[in-house]
Amino acid sequence: MDLEKIRLEAESEIKAAGDAKALNEVRVRYLGKKGIITTKLKSIGKLPKEERPAAGEKINEIKAAIENDIGIMLKSIQDREMQERLKKEYVDITAPGRRPGLGHLHPLTIVREEISEIFTGLGFCIAEGPEIEYDYYNFEALNIPKDHPARDLQDTFYINDNIELRPHTSPVQVRTMEKQQPPIRIIVPGRVYRADDIDATHSPVFHQVEGLVVDKGVTMGDLKGVLSLFARQLFGEETKTKFRPHYFPFTEPSAEMDVTCMACKGKGCRVCKGTGWIEVLGSGMVHPKVLKMSGIDPDVYSGFAFGLGLDRIAMLKYGIDDLRLFFENDMRFIKQF
Repeated sequence: MDLEKIRLEAESEIKAAGDAKALNEVRVRYLGKKGIITTKLKSIGKLPKEERPAAGEKINEIKAAIENDIGIMLKSIQDREMQERLKKEYVDITAPGRRPGLGHLHPLTIVREEISEIFTGLGFCIAEGPEIEYDYYNFEALNIPKDHPARDLQDTFYINDNIELRPHTSPVQVRTMEKQQPPIRIIVPGRVYRADDIDATHSPVFHQVEGLVVDKGVTMGDLKGVLSLFARQLFGEETKTKFRPHYFPFTEPSAEMDVTCMACKGKGCRVCKGTGWIEVLGSGMVHPKVLKMSGIDPDVYSGFAFGLGLDRIAMLKYGIDDLRLFFENDMRFIKQF
C-alpha cells in the first residue's frame, strides 16, 4: 500500500472518530503492535540496503503525523465531552439550597437538663460516679448490709460477689460525702440497672436523678420546701405536693412525694386512678449511720436526700404511656418534643 494513501486514510478515519473509544481503535489499527505503520517499519529489513534509510524516514514521518493528528483529535474530543458534562452538571448557585437534616434532643435529655437547671439555680452541683460499682457503695454504705431484707427488693445485676451494676445513683452520694465535708448540695443524674423484664413500664436500663443536702441544722422542713419548689417549677406553678410516710433504709424519717395530677389538675382521672395525685419521688432525712460511715459526724450535721425516676417524670410530663419508646430511637417519636 502506498504510504501517502495510508496517510490520507488515517487522516480521514481520525476525523471521523466520534469519541475517544473510536479514536483509540484508529490508533491501534495504524500504530498498534500489529498496526499498518508498525508492519511497514518491520518490513524495511526486506528492502535493499540503499533504499532502507529513505523508507524508514518516510514511514516515521507518517507515523509522527498520525500520532500528532490523533493527539489533536483526542484533545478536541475531551474538550467537547467536558463541555457536555458541564452542561449536564450545571449548578444554579442562586437556587435555594436544601437544609441538611439536624438531630434532635431526646425527651429524656430535655427533662434531665430542665431538672438540672432547676437545682443548679438553687445552688446544687452536678456529681457523677461509676455505673459499675462495689457492693459496699451500692448497699453497705447506705445502711443495707448483706443480710438486710431490703436487698430482696433490688433485682441487681451481679458481676461477682463484690461488684454489681449500680441499681440506683445513691452510691455517688456516699462517694461525695467521703471526699467532701459539708456543706454538700449535689444532684446525681445517671443510668441505673435492674434485672426487670421489658414492658411498657419496666426496663433493665433506666435513669434516675438523686439529690443530697448535708449541712448544720438541715431539717425535714428544708426538704419539703426544696422539693415543693422543684415540683412547681417543673410541672407548673399551680402544682401542689403531698408527702406520705414511707420506708427507705438509708433515710429516717422517709417519705414519698405526690404531686397534683398534671392530666386532670387534681380532679381525678384514669392517669391518677381517680385520686388526683401522682407519686413522683422518694425522699427523707439521711440516716445517721449513713453519715457516720461516710466520715461525717451525725451529731453535728444532718441532711436530706431524694431520688426520682427520670423516665417516669418524662412520661408524666409528656403523657407517654410506653417506656420502650425512649429506647427505640424512632425520630418520628423524638421530634415531637
